[in-house]
Amino acid sequence: MPARLWNCVVITTVVVAVATSGALMPSFAYAKDQLLTFDLDRIIELALERNPAIASARSVIEQNEGRQIQAGAYPNPTVGVQTASGRARDPSIGKGLIEDAVTAEQTVEWPGMRAARKEAAAAGLASATVGLDEAKLNLVAEVKQAFYELLLAERTVDLLQQNLEIVQEVARIVRARVRSGEGPQFEAVKADVEVLKAKQEMARAKNSVRVKLVGLDTLTSGALGTRYQVQGDFRSLRDRLDPEQMASRDLSQHPTLKRQGKLVEQAESTVTKERQGRVPNVTLFGGYAREIGREAVVGGMSLPVPVWYLQQGHIATALGTQRKEEAELVRSRNELTRAINQHAREAETAQDQIIVYEEGLLKQAQEALRIAQLSFRQGASSLLDVLDAQRVQRQITVDYNQARFELSLALTRFERAVGGPL
Repeated sequence: MPARLWNCVVITTVVVAVATSGALMPSFAYAKDQLLTFDLDRIIELALERNPAIASARSVIEQNEGRQIQAGAYPNPTVGVQTASGRARDPSIGKGLIEDAVTAEQTVEWPGMRAARKEAAAAGLASATVGLDEAKLNLVAEVKQAFYELLLAERTVDLLQQNLEIVQEVARIVRARVRSGEGPQFEAVKADVEVLKAKQEMARAKNSVRVKLVGLDTLTSGALGTRYQVQGDFRSLRDRLDPEQMASRDLSQHPTLKRQGKLVEQAESTVTKERQGRVPNVTLFGGYAREIGREAVVGGMSLPVPVWYLQQGHIATALGTQRKEEAELVRSRNELTRAINQHAREAETAQDQIIVYEEGLLKQAQEALRIAQLSFRQGASSLLDVLDAQRVQRQITVDYNQARFELSLALTRFERAVGGPL
């Protein structure tokens, strides 16, 4: 190739820096230094403050506090007052008289039923309180997943931006060769097509970032705003996880199991309440009555006689609910055990893939691209060779970012399954 042509052509080699530790900061299109920056911890704080799922969990606590007050309340007495204008039928009396009557009734509950009802309400409140912890655990996992999805989308934009720059530089070289008569015209057409494809991929990737930004902002109920940026990196695994050991750990303090256990207690107390309900409540009553020619103070008691119905339907319903809650507790425990084992293995697999990429594949792919560019500049290789090397390098980097994302996601789901951070 003539020296004057090389003097007007500048080849820019883009080197992809692989950070095995520390943040890999995104660098795409708009001026991020003008945007508000949020890290993962701050986003989680905003989500816990403003997400409606937390408000809903708190409202359930308030509802159960009200039910506990109801369960401890005593039946209100019933007071009756009656007055009338009466006249004796005996003509010898010949005058009228105001007749009065006052009555009062008080239902006295059977102590066993009352105690069981209060225990059921207390268990319901405890379940709702633990439910708030469960809601927070689930929301934190959801925010982390959305955060890592956004990071992956931004890494993809960075990679495609580098790819676009390489393709544009190659296309400039090809067009210069065509103008000088050193290359066929169709080579320029092929290069322009590659540039167009790279731009289209870039546009789709940027749109994906916008969607992820909106999704993450939604989890905070708009606290992040319409334009913001995130700061952070994917997670890394320092110590290897033992799936068998993790699956055998005690899960009794997991919010989901604690909540479900309280629901079982509530169902058991409800069964006891319905069984105690076979003993009828006693109603005490008393009163004063003044009539023509008569004045009296009365008192007594009444109670329903359990002859035709002995709470069979109520007891059967309560027993069915108890069995359902017990089965749900077993199902939840089995599901968590399976999830712990699954996500621990997913994390191990992703970590193994990351090691393979960092120990050789990334550097090899970058070096192959550098050699292909140099050879193309010297005229020893074709446009297709450069594009093939570029595609391989890009795909390996994409797979590497995907492996880091999958590790972060697996660790997030693992923490959700064990009920807290590692």
